[in-house]
Amino acid sequence: MNVDVIALGELLIDFTQAGESPMQNQLFEACPGGAPCNVLAMLQNLGRKTGFIGKVGNDQFGVMLRSIIQEIGIDSTGLSLDEEVNTTLAFVHTFADGDRDFSFYRNPGADMMLTRDEIKDSYFKHAKLFHFGTLSMTDEPSREATKKAVGLAKEHGMLVSFDPNLRPPLWKDLHAAKAMASYGFGECDILKISDNEVQFYTGLEDYDAGVLFLQETYGIPLIVLTLGKEGSRAYYNDLRVEAPGFSVPTIETTGAGDTFCACLIDSVLTHGLDGLDYDILEQVLLRANAAAAIVTTKVGALRSMPSEEEITNLMKT
Repeated sequence: MNVDVIALGELLIDFTQAGESPMQNQLFEACPGGAPCNVLAMLQNLGRKTGFIGKVGNDQFGVMLRSIIQEIGIDSTGLSLDEEVNTTLAFVHTFADGDRDFSFYRNPGADMMLTRDEIKDSYFKHAKLFHFGTLSMTDEPSREATKKAVGLAKEHGMLVSFDPNLRPPLWKDLHAAKAMASYGFGECDILKISDNEVQFYTGLEDYDAGVLFLQETYGIPLIVLTLGKEGSRAYYNDLRVEAPGFSVPTIETTGAGDTFCACLIDSVLTHGLDGLDYDILEQVLLRANAAAAIVTTKVGALRSMPSEEEITNLMKT
């Protein structure tokens, strides 16, 4: 199957807080998630054809996740089922302001078991863009599988987008997290990075200084910095473009960055990486900010992605 965008990485269950039972026990809603597939789900809503490469357990959660992404329209040719290791689970703890923390059950998880042999060259021949993050590189064998996929994307002339998606609890050593992020910075054409991540990876408190360091060190053509409810910034050649966020009744922020990233990818595929200017980038940021805001008004991510109509309506406000 020919696809526009291929993403590789984790596909998991986000157990999101859902109130209390009559016995005052905490309830959780089992939401399909995982950053790379969240990105693909949003791209599907925007009319792109997408495909996923990853691994889940051959258990009730893995079978359910495979069924869900197929239902959404994401091509699952590259999704494998592991007979020995279970699907990764994440429990999302939501704070009063909608921000969240995660408790992961991934020691190991099936997504870590993806191997080089499961990355097929033929899958990359007609795609336009490859997207990945760092969580597929926390451990072997998925680290080498990820690097093989990046290599194939480069061989076939695809654009490469990268979201470091820092999750400290999943790393045995944060020096390794920085090393794998450095690898991603060096391979990508498009970088989506959050405010706290640019500070962590560069050691610089000032966001502009941190982005400048990444531009000069790695030569990344387009860097987009997300600032939560404050909005976002794009850095492209000598341009620095900023757009405000949207005020919405936030429930929880899971998937906001992934939604933003998908809109960014869609816009680059529309305009081309060489065809961007100030006005285009400003509209790209506003659209992505609006989409990210909408997903924070819903529980979960993969099944909560907004439509183009919802985005347009919010932007009109």
